[in-house]
Amino acid sequence: MTKASDLFIQCLEQEGVEYIFGVPGEENLDFLDSLSRSKQIKLILTRHEQGAGFMAATYGRHTGKTGVCLATLGPGATNFVTAAAYAQLGGMPMLMITGQKPIKKSKQGRFQILDVVRMMGPITKFTHQMASSDNIPSRVREAIRLAEEEKPGATHIELPEDIADEQTDSVPLTPSQVRRPTADAKSVRAAVTQIEQAKSPVLVIGAGANRSMTSRMLMQFIEKTGIPFLTTQLGKGVVDERHPKFLGCAALSSGDFVHRAVEASDCIINIGHDVIEKPPFFMRQKTPDMDAGPTVIHISTRTAEVDPVYFPHIEVIGDIANAMWQIKQDIVPNGGWKFDHMLAFRQAEVDHTTPLEQDARFPIFPPYLVRAVRDVMPEDGIICLDNGIYKIWFARGYTAYRPNTVLLDNALATMGAGLPSAMMSAMLYPERRVMAICGDGGFMMNSQEMETAVRLGLNLTILILNDNSYGMIRWKQANMGFQDWGLSYGNPDFVKYAESYGAHGHRVTSAEHLKQLLAETGASKGVHLIEVPVDYSENDQILNIDIKTLSKNL
Repeated sequence: MTKASDLFIQCLEQEGVEYIFGVPGEENLDFLDSLSRSKQIKLILTRHEQGAGFMAATYGRHTGKTGVCLATLGPGATNFVTAAAYAQLGGMPMLMITGQKPIKKSKQGRFQILDVVRMMGPITKFTHQMASSDNIPSRVREAIRLAEEEKPGATHIELPEDIADEQTDSVPLTPSQVRRPTADAKSVRAAVTQIEQAKSPVLVIGAGANRSMTSRMLMQFIEKTGIPFLTTQLGKGVVDERHPKFLGCAALSSGDFVHRAVEASDCIINIGHDVIEKPPFFMRQKTPDMDAGPTVIHISTRTAEVDPVYFPHIEVIGDIANAMWQIKQDIVPNGGWKFDHMLAFRQAEVDHTTPLEQDARFPIFPPYLVRAVRDVMPEDGIICLDNGIYKIWFARGYTAYRPNTVLLDNALATMGAGLPSAMMSAMLYPERRVMAICGDGGFMMNSQEMETAVRLGLNLTILILNDNSYGMIRWKQANMGFQDWGLSYGNPDFVKYAESYGAHGHRVTSAEHLKQLLAETGASKGVHLIEVPVDYSENDQILNIDIKTLSKNL
């Protein structure tokens, strides 16, 4: 016979779990004791359950394997809610384990007790209360299977105290070997025919292509056909953005250079589209007085989720890399394809952005900041963005060379995830440079995790973009004609704040000083925080683009 909590740990070990992130409580003590004897799984004690959830989700994002996090009942479980939604919308495999009071005999009434299983229902793929220790192997296997199955997401298991202490003769289940199905040959042929007959096809690379790691096959397709490509924010880096056929990233909702390039296409090959992202283009229904617009080909592991602006004409469903290989093998490049107009929009964006990147004013101008960060980051360096107006700047202007080197959240778009995400990246890849880029508002939502980063001995640079306000909402407030009110605040002395945790604190005093600090911290060990005063005053003028006045080529 085996104690149930020991069996739970054995099941997680069988699944290849390496870490459990969390804040244990009284109801987790049996589980914690069993975990202490594991030779495979390491407990990462965080300072808040939300930080633990963000770290577990980021582990899933990087590896494709399930990240695991732990909390107690009641307030511990409720603190997982934002992280659960973050993983669920963002397609990151994660398993949350929460404790609960005894379910067979209660001695404390309803103290701290919430129906956590029902609470987790709308924001997870699977949620279950363990009512019998004999079911632990099958429930753990199912939770992890569903977390990793396309589309990946969050799962949850509640382990009550009395169940954790039971004895059972159950044993762990072995994970099955699974491969994604291949696309149907007729759908592949229909897609090939449509692309060959098009005048100006274009590739749009979305979130699902990043999860499926399609980089090599997409590059081969682009090299064979010469068809230009753009990305969504969650598709950044799938194909090296230094490629001459790269058109840009859809960081704004509409009207940007890259959207004009898409409008010049008559056939959009949409790879790994996920409706959680802001659409990179808008479809329209054909009416008597309006053309239907371009043909849209949906290539993904899942059929298209239709909404008012997305209803594709052809769907190729199966493993994305294999589907692209089939299309690449079958397609005959059309010598009549025209891409000059699309590429001219990309050149217009480069011409527009390059002078802005040289603007060395102080406080720091966002395009200058993006260029400075790109210049110091190695090819495999990882930047992890929190949520704010600067996310648009980095999505548009930061050239991604490899998959998962630009981690941003264009799904839940929550504040507070930047630092924990960077911490997880630094743990997984200690040989690579990792940088968290956070607004002052988002950073303070989980700034306590600096202690965790220092305790773990991580090598990490944290940029705090300081404008003493919730800057993105303040910008929108002004754009919508409201008075400037209710969004400004004061900040701590960030240098002293970092030092109080045992980290190194720095404050930028000029544009040149920013470059110097970025270089110095990259060559140093430990956790470095750099406070960067920023100037968002010209967001309007730069992001609201009149392309006709900016490019003589169009």
